[in-house]
Amino acid sequence: MSLRIVHYNEPVLRTKGEKVITFDAALAELATEMVETMHEAGGIGLAAQQVGRPLQLCVVDLREADAEFTWEIDGARPPLDLFMPLVLANPKLSVAPGTSESSLEEGCLSFPKIRGEITRPEAISVKFQDERGVPHQLACDGLFARCIQHEIDHLNCVLFIERMARATRAEIDEAVKTLARETKAAAKNKSS
Repeated sequence: MSLRIVHYNEPVLRTKGEKVITFDAALAELATEMVETMHEAGGIGLAAQQVGRPLQLCVVDLREADAEFTWEIDGARPPLDLFMPLVLANPKLSVAPGTSESSLEEGCLSFPKIRGEITRPEAISVKFQDERGVPHQLACDGLFARCIQHEIDHLNCVLFIERMARATRAEIDEAVKTLARETKAAAKNKSS
């Protein structure tokens, strides 16, 4: 079942995710629904806040991505098909000192048709639990690292527009304001 994707200006996007403490069938079902929703929307990542649930939970699937990146999960480098879509609960991200940064255009399913250049560390490592509560360690770079950073930002109520340089943000400011008005109007219509 596909979930409704929350758009910019809905309060849940500004709510820090609560730690996942119960790893049960309901959590596994939510993760499955999030993956289906992400795929239907043509995305590569989706955070729980984006479907109205303020949890430390996100999903990522880069199997269809046409980009170069490397990874190592739990000390091995299995094919993407063996561990994606990837469910990350309670992720803890770290960036090694001296890691280079790169700029790339990003989009967000909560900001339809709005894109902008974002500078992020090129390589990261992240400790997380899967939907069963099993702990994992992932090191990755390129688009994989960028996608995980974007989703973990959502879990901590940081939106990608806040990571943009002032000039980049100015270029999309009118589109963001329009989206905020549309979201407010939709909420008003739903409540009346």
